[in-house]
Amino acid sequence: MTVRIEGKIVDFEVLSEKKQATEKKTRVEKSSDNIIRMTEAIQRPEGFDSLEGSTYKIKTPMDDHAMYVTINDIVLNRGTDHEQRRPFEIFINSKNMDHFQWIVALTRLMSAVFRKGGDVTFLAEELQAVFDPKGGYFKPGGKFVPSIIADIGGVVEHHLIKIGLIVPEELSEQQQLMLNQKLVEAEAMENKTVEPIKPANDEESDTGYPVSATLCNKCHTKAVVVMDNCATCLSCGYSKCG
Repeated sequence: MTVRIEGKIVDFEVLSEKKQATEKKTRVEKSSDNIIRMTEAIQRPEGFDSLEGSTYKIKTPMDDHAMYVTINDIVLNRGTDHEQRRPFEIFINSKNMDHFQWIVALTRLMSAVFRKGGDVTFLAEELQAVFDPKGGYFKPGGKFVPSIIADIGGVVEHHLIKIGLIVPEELSEQQQLMLNQKLVEAEAMENKTVEPIKPANDEESDTGYPVSATLCNKCHTKAVVVMDNCATCLSCGYSKCG
C-alpha cells in the first residue's frame, strides 16, 4: 500500500525485528478495554521498585539449616475490577551452601516462568512430583514429602492458593462431619487395643490421627484407617470403596 508523505522527513528510525516483536506482543496483550495481562514486557513499578511478597520457612529433618522461600508478587490493573495479583519472582536463602547451585538455577528458571505469564500453576504440581532417591521425610501433621524440591513445590502451591490463582479442593460440610465421626470411632477402637510405643520426640507420632494410620496415596498423609473392611483417609476423604 502506497502512503503519501505530506511534510518533510526530519528523522527516521529502523525498527529491529526484536523491537517489532516486542511491540506486537505488547499490543496483543492489551485488549480493547485496556486490561493489562502478565507478559515479559511487564516491568517493576516505578518509585522504590518494591514488590509485595511473602516469605516461607522450610525446615527438614535432613538438614540442620532452614530454607527461606520468598515469593514477590506484582499487582496488575490496580484499583480496577480486573485487579489481579501474580507471582513475579522467587528467592531461596539458606546457610547450607551445598544446595547453592541448584537453588540459583531453580529460582532463575521459576522467576522467568512467572514473568512469562499465562498459567503458572503447573509449577507447583511438577515440583511436588520430584522424588529424592535417598528417600523423603514426614512433616509435622503426618504429611509425607518425597524431596526438598517437593517441599518447595508445596510452598509455591500454598502461595498460589493465597493469591487466588489456585482454587483448593475443599471437603463439603457433610463430608467433614463424616470424617470427624470416623476419626472418633477409629480412636475408640484403637484405645481398646494395646497402644504402640511412641518414640520420644517423634514428630510423626503427633499427627492428630490414630497411630496405626497408614499413608494415603492421594494426599500423602498418614491418615488412612480401615473401618468396616474399607480403607478411608481421614484427611482428604479418599477411599477405594467410594
